[in-house]
Amino acid sequence: MDFADYRDYVRGDDTRFIDWNIFARLERLFIKLFLEEEDLSFHLIVDTSRSMDFGTPTTKFEYARRLAAALAYIGLRNQDKVGVTAFGRRGNQVVRPARGMAQLPKVLRSLADLDIDEGTSLQESIRDFVVRDTQGGIVVLVSDFMDERGFEDALKQFFHRTYEVYIIHLLSPEERDPSEVGHLELVDSETGERQEITLNDALRKQYRKSLDAYCRSIRDWAVARNMSYMPAVTSEPVDRMLLNYLRRQGLLG
Repeated sequence: MDFADYRDYVRGDDTRFIDWNIFARLERLFIKLFLEEEDLSFHLIVDTSRSMDFGTPTTKFEYARRLAAALAYIGLRNQDKVGVTAFGRRGNQVVRPARGMAQLPKVLRSLADLDIDEGTSLQESIRDFVVRDTQGGIVVLVSDFMDERGFEDALKQFFHRTYEVYIIHLLSPEERDPSEVGHLELVDSETGERQEITLNDALRKQYRKSLDAYCRSIRDWAVARNMSYMPAVTSEPVDRMLLNYLRRQGLLG
């Protein structure tokens, strides 16, 4: 708490806040007033959509859970109030924010019990989270952003509260640089839609160009609105990702 001002003592005030130095000089009782720092929470939002269940040897979903567990540990060690929210099931909250290392086993159990969900919506999940959380704080959103409805309207939901938003855009190595070639049938894990293609070097090059453009669009949109954007690939160890990316962005000290 930071000192703000004085006021006259009134019967019933907490005597611990009387300034006895002033009383010695003026023989009047004054109470010290303080500005109490707002007790904000550290929210971890984990994408549990069908598209997250992809990648070898570690799926994006498994990587996101490990990353959330590591961040929860760091937050609790820093005496932050840490909570976890599942991205799917319309933003169903898993663990309410609480402080202390006694919270860690509950967080870890809840992350371990998470499952992939059907029919998720990025916009609805964030909207429901914002409606439920009225205080604000730090938010770390871990997602692959594979939603046919886009990301702008979803991320705009955070503007309804005072959040410091960190976006971790998670992809698998196969998504960054697909190695399969030839005639393929692709199945959209979110919608079930099927598409036959013939993947050759020219198409792979065009795919990488389109993916890079999409990632840049998320980054540029977020940074322009004071959100932090961090790309991540599941082939990179979680501890290295934490040290190299999050410390550089200022989320870790």
